[in-house]
Amino acid sequence: MAAPSLSDRTRRVLATLVREYIETGEPVASATLMHRSGLSVSSATIRNVLAQLEDMGYVWQPHTSAGRVPTDQGYRFYVDLLLESRRATRGVANVEARLRQEVGDTPFIGDLLSSTSHVLSEASRHVGFAIAPANEDAVFHRIEFIPLSGSRILVVMVSRGNQVSQKMVDIGEDVSQSELVQAANFLNTEFADLRLEDVRHGVRERLREERTLYDELLGLALRLASQTLETMQGPAAVYIDGASSLLEQVVQASGISPATLGALLRMVEEKQRLVRLLNEYIDGPGLTVVIGTEHNDPGLRPFSLIASTYFDGRGTGTVGVIGPTRMKYSRAIAAVDVAALAVARVLKDVNQSDSH
Repeated sequence: MAAPSLSDRTRRVLATLVREYIETGEPVASATLMHRSGLSVSSATIRNVLAQLEDMGYVWQPHTSAGRVPTDQGYRFYVDLLLESRRATRGVANVEARLRQEVGDTPFIGDLLSSTSHVLSEASRHVGFAIAPANEDAVFHRIEFIPLSGSRILVVMVSRGNQVSQKMVDIGEDVSQSELVQAANFLNTEFADLRLEDVRHGVRERLREERTLYDELLGLALRLASQTLETMQGPAAVYIDGASSLLEQVVQASGISPATLGALLRMVEEKQRLVRLLNEYIDGPGLTVVIGTEHNDPGLRPFSLIASTYFDGRGTGTVGVIGPTRMKYSRAIAAVDVAALAVARVLKDVNQSDSH
């Protein structure tokens, strides 16, 4: 919800300022706001409102004689305003029809989500992504245990096709790197090429057997596998489109360093980092918007992320966009809303026909 401490006049000035800055990329002057806000007030009154907004952290002034620019808090106010006035999504039927046309009557989910990421990138003019529901039929290829700090371990599980899942576990004891390597080697030899569910079953069975059958190292391997696999979902396939569009946007929007852009592009390339990021942010169905400094990762703070979950009748996936904080939020939010609904409709039809 938008901050209740702001008067209607102040809210209108701030919303107008954010819209103008998104359109032009230039600091917004009080004279512009006087004309664009629709308020019958003087330029001096607008300047007083801007001074208050600056004190409250919603805007800042690049130079003494310049207009104002929204802060991430200002963007958050604007986005919350958009979400409050969000209406029933229009255009779902058009996007659904386009997706069905592109992928045919019996679409492979990879083709459908690849098309969806392209549609999102095209509609928002930012990076579009689509993530499939977790794949419980994935085939186990290998597992790695990477020591972090103390008794915490990062578990990396790779399935056939190089789909990756990651999870941090705390085993409550210090284990050397060489022991972790040997534990992983045992599991990789024992369970390679089995379905994940079969690996879970095999680990449970071995743990039920007489403990003396296993030496300390193999016991560690089985405990690690059990602790990891019981709650780890299968890997999720990730489809991303529009990295070149992001590059153009960033070049036009000053203030984003090549190093920052590089960090984001690496995340886009690695893909599973994006899955981990979304797992941190999304705690329920519907739309999630993360703006600038709201990111946990400092390297992503020049960017905003808009994502929405979809349910395909069996599992939950995610679609969304990533772009600079100065993005057209109304357009991006609408694109993500529409894509989530369209993908869910197509996939539900596919899953229903598969079950008959």
